[in-house]
Amino acid sequence: MRLAIWALAALAASTATHQRVYGGTQTGTITDFIVRDSDGLIYLQLSGTPTGRPTCAAGTPYWIIPNETTDTGKRLYSALLGARMAGRSVIIVGKNTCTRLSTGEDIEAVNVQ
Repeated sequence: MRLAIWALAALAASTATHQRVYGGTQTGTITDFIVRDSDGLIYLQLSGTPTGRPTCAAGTPYWIIPNETTDTGKRLYSALLGARMAGRSVIIVGKNTCTRLSTGEDIEAVNVQ
């Protein structure tokens, strides 16, 4: 019983101090917006310079919608397309992963300015 209590206390302590790790960020206007028919991949490039990108995306200028078939992916696409059409600036925050495409960082959040 004491072991279970200690294990539960340790889990609670680690959860309370857990911080989400984000990847790169970039602010700018969308210069390229690409939708690929072959696999549905949606990716884009911004003006400006990205910072804090993970190693997998360090040498590439584009950002990836991680799953264009989910509701969240469709919302990201809609927000980005609206920003592109209106010429608005966006802030992109990455996930620190390159799962959808091994050379492009997955988008975690978009802020349309």
